[in-house]
Amino acid sequence: PALFAKYKTAADFASADPHVLEQEIHSTGFFRNKTKSIIGMAQALVERHGGEVPDTMEQLVELPGVGRKTANVVLGTWFRKNEGVVVDTHVQRLATLLGLTRETDPVKIERDLMAVVPRDKWTWFSHTLILHGRSVCIARRPKCEICAVNRLCPSSRV
Repeated sequence: PALFAKYKTAADFASADPHVLEQEIHSTGFFRNKTKSIIGMAQALVERHGGEVPDTMEQLVELPGVGRKTANVVLGTWFRKNEGVVVDTHVQRLATLLGLTRETDPVKIERDLMAVVPRDKWTWFSHTLILHGRSVCIARRPKCEICAVNRLCPSSRV
């Protein structure tokens, strides 16, 4: 919240002092790379899109530091467009544990999930798996005993 109070527009981020921004996002990890991506992406938004966030996968992934995962988050959450499934570390882990994929490449995992989840549920499904992976099916210590799908999960420890 404090970050967005200071940087209200793409132009604000585009003109940010990299050293200051690094300190402001230091706690997120990989802050140096993220700083370069944020400033580069913001500059591209200003130069190519008048400071507005584009609403297509093609235009989003052309921005520095934006891949399919980020583009799917933006399209699904901001624009309410189900263009794909967000595959982060939680979605990848849970999709494997649930037997929904055997793939390790995020693009192939996304393809497998898109084949079994109805399109109108892709964004919801992504957010649900991410939340479940953060709070219940934790990588090192899954809480299988409180998991709502433990009877269906082939990896359940209950």
